[in-house]
Amino acid sequence: MEFIQAFIEAHQAVISLVILVGIFVGFMLERLPATVIAVVGACVYLALGILDSDAMYSVFSNSAPIVIGAMFVLSGALIRTGVIQRVADAIMKRAEKHPRLAIVEVLVGALVASAFLNNTPVVVVLVPIMLKLAEVTGVSAKKLLMPLSISAVLGGTLTLIGTSTNLVVDGIVRDAGMEGFGIFEITPIGLVTAVSGMIGLALMWWLLPADSPIKGPAGTHDAHQYLSELVLDEADDLVGMTVEAFRDLPRTGRIVGIRRASAVVRGAELENWILAPGDRLIVRVDGATLMTWREQGRFRLGIGSGDPAEGDMVVETMVASNHPAIGQRLIDIPFLQKIRARIIGLDRPAHEPGPDLASVRIRPADRLLVAGGAREVEALRDNPHLIGADLAKVRAFRRGKAWIAIVCMLGVVTLAALNVLTIGVAAIIAIGVILITRCIDSEEAWGTIDGDVLILIFAMLAVGLALENSGAVAMMVGWVKPSLADAPPWVLVFGIYFFALILSELLSNNAVAALMTPVTLAIASELGVDPRPLVIALMIGASACFATPIGYQTNTIVYAAGDYRFIDFVKIGVPLNIITGVSTCFAIVFFMT
Repeated sequence: MEFIQAFIEAHQAVISLVILVGIFVGFMLERLPATVIAVVGACVYLALGILDSDAMYSVFSNSAPIVIGAMFVLSGALIRTGVIQRVADAIMKRAEKHPRLAIVEVLVGALVASAFLNNTPVVVVLVPIMLKLAEVTGVSAKKLLMPLSISAVLGGTLTLIGTSTNLVVDGIVRDAGMEGFGIFEITPIGLVTAVSGMIGLALMWWLLPADSPIKGPAGTHDAHQYLSELVLDEADDLVGMTVEAFRDLPRTGRIVGIRRASAVVRGAELENWILAPGDRLIVRVDGATLMTWREQGRFRLGIGSGDPAEGDMVVETMVASNHPAIGQRLIDIPFLQKIRARIIGLDRPAHEPGPDLASVRIRPADRLLVAGGAREVEALRDNPHLIGADLAKVRAFRRGKAWIAIVCMLGVVTLAALNVLTIGVAAIIAIGVILITRCIDSEEAWGTIDGDVLILIFAMLAVGLALENSGAVAMMVGWVKPSLADAPPWVLVFGIYFFALILSELLSNNAVAALMTPVTLAIASELGVDPRPLVIALMIGASACFATPIGYQTNTIVYAAGDYRFIDFVKIGVPLNIITGVSTCFAIVFFMT
């Protein structure tokens, strides 16, 4: 054992690099999730003694993962209070009058929003809107979805909080004793990146595929929307008016039909239909809006026995393939006859069930929202023909608290920009405010945090620290120092940027940031140059990657939604990488060296 320990100590720099190569190979093979590979890599360093326990614990003092988690929660509060949906509705309203102009507005809006919000939920919200705009304008959805992801990625380069990669780099440089970055410090460079990227995208518009994506769960604007029914009572304001007066319907939802007695009115007849008491509005709408209507108590929702009672819960369950009622009407499903429960919504992605909720013919994997008391919920859970009867994850919007969420987000940006508080402190205080005012419940708040992202960052911080402590970073710097000793500043900027870019097309952006930041700082120290321009080049190079669908999370989202081919990203992404990279590097050299 002593011989082995002595051998490791004598060659720990080389051993560290060998382990790093193994981590890279694991990332590229994708046999296991990136998080698992990173954690295993950190454990190997720890087991070999290259990383000691004190150093391992020290990575948890890095502020970056805390700030990233806080921004996830703040973004979740904006979604929970309906702010994001209101914005989406405004976009759709605008699109009805100027659909082609709305496409440009959505792309610019995604760019601006992604400068302050996590760009993954921004893209998730805007994908169905882009699909709807594709239908209205006749433009292929494939010409819209990839530009949406590109716009969101470019927006992330505008501010320090625009992407988690920036925050990871900032956290490492602070730990190294370097002054941290201000929230808008990289904005002048980011603007050059964003403008050059949008111009490049416009010039390469003709290269985008023009065929239509295959419709499916990810490729239809009706995905994850529920079929439901609303019953009008005599006192409702809608009585005596046309369906156009129904302002509570979000733009992403729609009225499918109206049932009066045994007749169902659909299509063009709906436009001039005068609503009467007892009419059942058949709607397709997202789950959050449906739960908001239920909470308001304005409408009698869905079908079933019994009236809503205080303390009723809503569970989400799936019809099993062995359900005896497969092929029968939903109104005839056995449990509706046996227990006091109401089905308030049915979700069947990529298919239009109907003509109304009661008449839907049951299929395996139909997802139901069912309201009932504690006994009824227990009966649903005991039903062997239903899968996963658990409390519904969709929640009602808390619109009355939207202003609080907006003020908190603006407060974080303002306080950090004015250097009144660090962004981490401001974000944590904002979380306290949104939790105490119940903009979002605690379990929902923690559910918005992407645990994989945070664990990956912690693990790669540990890997980076092991490389530094073992002398591997110094060894790598020694290899490149002779060729860079007399190099002008622009060569260093270009080299750091494009090396980070290439790695990020193959690996996680955050992993690249965690690994390359110590190396970049060491190179700057050895050559006696200002590290700040090089660190900014690393930040943007690790984020602005467009050439593969795995290069960034938003690319992966639209890759599935638009049914793209891998080569579609290569054709657009490679020239876009070159355009934005060259523009960004020249901007860094011009403004900072």
